[in-house]
Amino acid sequence: MPKHNPTVSVPKSMKMKYTEIIALTDSYCSKNLNEEYAQLVHLATAALCRKKLSPVQLGSVSIWAGGIIWAVGFINFLFDKSTSPYVNAEELANAFGAAKSTVSNKSKQIRDLLKMNQFDHRWYLPSRIESSSMVWTIMYNGFMLDARTLHREIQVVAYEKGLIPYVYADKI
Repeated sequence: MPKHNPTVSVPKSMKMKYTEIIALTDSYCSKNLNEEYAQLVHLATAALCRKKLSPVQLGSVSIWAGGIIWAVGFINFLFDKSTSPYVNAEELANAFGAAKSTVSNKSKQIRDLLKMNQFDHRWYLPSRIESSSMVWTIMYNGFMLDARTLHREIQVVAYEKGLIPYVYADKI
């Protein structure tokens, strides 16, 4: 069973909905994914619950659960057979009792609401951050570059702007 993340905050009015969604996602992550996925799903669910007019107040809890996992999985290439863990999109949707198109559409809504994209390190599995060229790609002087190859001073600025997960030069 995934561990509860104590840094996740949810308004009291949304606690029950959060708990219902997390019960479903934790069960799925325990059986089919891993702890890293579960933690990112917790963060995404909490972020949705904190929205001023939280979208999770309406609609099926199971569709939200499947959509959140799909959204996090989309960012982490969950549906790519060359990655591990890998999940078939149809099977993910079926696990939540929904059509693939329904869960896919909910995922798109979630990604839009949370401004999730495959260049955003906040939604990457921690174990994949260092090896992902997408996470480290930044625009510098009009060129797309791998921030890991830039001078430390530039990395510091990129980190302070939230563009990269940490100052890579300090890690090596």
